[in-house]
Amino acid sequence: MAGAAGTVLAVTGATGPAVAASPAAGRPRRPEFRGVWIATVANRDWPSRAGLTAGEQRAELLAHLDTAVERRLNAVVLQVRPTADALWPSPYEPWAQCLTGTQGRDPGWDPLGTAVEEAHARGLELHAWFNPYRVANHTDPSRLVAGHPARVHPEWVLPYGGKLYYNPGLPEVRSFVQDAMLDALRHYDIDAVHWDDYFYPYPVAGEVFADDEAYARYGGDFPDKASWRRHNTDLLVSGTAARIKEIKRHVAFGISPFGVWRNAATDPEGSDTQAGVQTYDDLYADTRKWVREGWIDYVVPQLYWNIGLPVADYAKLLPWWDAVVRDTGVGLYIGEALYKAGDPAQPAAWQDPKELSRHLELAAGYPSVGGHCFFAAKEVMTDRIGAMAAVVADHYPTRARPPRTGGQRDSASG
Repeated sequence: MAGAAGTVLAVTGATGPAVAASPAAGRPRRPEFRGVWIATVANRDWPSRAGLTAGEQRAELLAHLDTAVERRLNAVVLQVRPTADALWPSPYEPWAQCLTGTQGRDPGWDPLGTAVEEAHARGLELHAWFNPYRVANHTDPSRLVAGHPARVHPEWVLPYGGKLYYNPGLPEVRSFVQDAMLDALRHYDIDAVHWDDYFYPYPVAGEVFADDEAYARYGGDFPDKASWRRHNTDLLVSGTAARIKEIKRHVAFGISPFGVWRNAATDPEGSDTQAGVQTYDDLYADTRKWVREGWIDYVVPQLYWNIGLPVADYAKLLPWWDAVVRDTGVGLYIGEALYKAGDPAQPAAWQDPKELSRHLELAAGYPSVGGHCFFAAKEVMTDRIGAMAAVVADHYPTRARPPRTGGQRDSASG
């Protein structure tokens, strides 16, 4: 996904008028969500490389915000905690490596503070995107800055698949990562707390996520480890939701999960897909439950597949998610794989500049769909084959005011 340099493909392992009308119900609804993810992990979108001057970093960031305005978008989702480090002066974690090239080095400015101020000045919402558990894209703790929490508490960390992760099974880990993320909420006028699809790590063949000790200590009330792991993820989601509303009730909480909850062959309530990854079973993330419980204000399933793809058809997943969200009060925005458009490694459908435009046309027929979010900023800017330009021409004839995101936000904020 959104959280890494690319997306795990299921088969191999992994917004128009200022106020739109619901095409199905004929009733007015909130302005549609038109978002773009700006990924900072491994300098995916921004900064273009580590070590730019503060002025260069700022100029690149403002260029992304200006491009969002030009494309008639109304929200940016900025990754501010890519690998257990921060794009603001955090008392909990070091400065992010993606800024200067050296984790912990002060970049000489406040990227998150600037992003909030400049986004709002342009009529854009700023959603702060956090990755809860990823510590590093390597397995060597000594490469982390001295004093990093993962070095102070090595018992919190597990290596898996060539990366380091905090162990979601430890209560002290869940408490710490909430403290670290919500520090940004306390100090900045962000519009939402946003998570991507990474909870327990995507499965890696032949490797074991070695949380037996934590399971032995805390898992006694559960029939199996999978149930315990899902409970741990539920605790993180529900606990964070409660704390957000305690700190700033008007701020939304949104999650962008991998697009398949479960395949119908696994669970008759699942989608008509044959995906190689199912969030419920493989990431221990019961994404449907979070919607039903109202823990989140919006969900952005990553429907990163073309219309007609046999194993994961956009046209089949769209109605499944529409049904999940219907009458829950939770906002539904669809994650769109702009990065695939024109990529020669992708199926023929993605060589057609109109593929994404057709996605939006199809989604307009489902009343729960309140907008879309595009992965990612680099492609919004370069637009390799004009797929984003087609979306704008076909669906975004004018700018839309910021969506004041979330099914529960309007009533909560008065």
